[in-house]
Amino acid sequence: MRPLTIPIHALAAEPDGALEYMAMPREMTTFEMPQLPEPGPGNDISGARDVLAAFVAHLAAWLADGGELPALDLHGIAPEALRVLNETLGEGEVAAIVDASHEIRIQETVFPGVWREQHFGTDGGLLHDYLLAAPIPSVVGALAREAAAPALRPRELPVGAMNVPALLHELQEAIDRSGPATPAHVINLTLLPLSPEDVAHLDAVLDGGSVVILSRGFGNCRISSTAARDVWRVQYFNNMQTLILNTIEVVVMPEVALAAHEDIVETQERLADLVRWMDESIAAG
Repeated sequence: MRPLTIPIHALAAEPDGALEYMAMPREMTTFEMPQLPEPGPGNDISGARDVLAAFVAHLAAWLADGGELPALDLHGIAPEALRVLNETLGEGEVAAIVDASHEIRIQETVFPGVWREQHFGTDGGLLHDYLLAAPIPSVVGALAREAAAPALRPRELPVGAMNVPALLHELQEAIDRSGPATPAHVINLTLLPLSPEDVAHLDAVLDGGSVVILSRGFGNCRISSTAARDVWRVQYFNNMQTLILNTIEVVVMPEVALAAHEDIVETQERLADLVRWMDESIAAG
């Protein structure tokens, strides 16, 4: 038997003697229980505790029996108590930008499934400051559907269109079937051979949504409503802000935007612990 010779070549080193690799994501957000501010002037821990205790009781009742989602309007609460709430609730991974008749700011707290939903008047004054628990605030889905049409925007197909005619037909069929009990219909644009004319035509048909949801976690996710009802652009970026997955989802609300029920259950337990810590801090003070 003839011996088989396999040539082995050494890798050429970089000028500085080190190989260069693609940078990998370095951070992943994990939950950390917030620190309580020190009791004293300007920090009304007792007032903040009373607000959170009422909210946690409502949340526990909703998890046990259903009914109306927990929501408290913090507008008008004493500034000293609100300062403590702001520090302890913090800002979580998900935020939403809503195009409405008045400014609406939506930010998840560090407790998944607990949100701050603030409404502002035309003069910039705060109208409402809701603390609420939900997979996502209902105003997000309501305004996305309100600003969307039940059919795709008609546009003449461009010269050079390749796969977009079939794609639009598939989208309209999915829109016609879509509803609260219908599973998401997902189209992975990253894997589709699309010509530049296809991409431009798809943008012209879908652009014009009223809601953008930003989710920060292991990388970033941008979820945008479109001009068509229940059609969402869902795009994933790595930590270098490079688009790594580009999809269209036909669904009432993309699952990636929602806090899971299990997360809300865990949040209720953590908030109950926070209320107990506040009790201890008040007693020690």
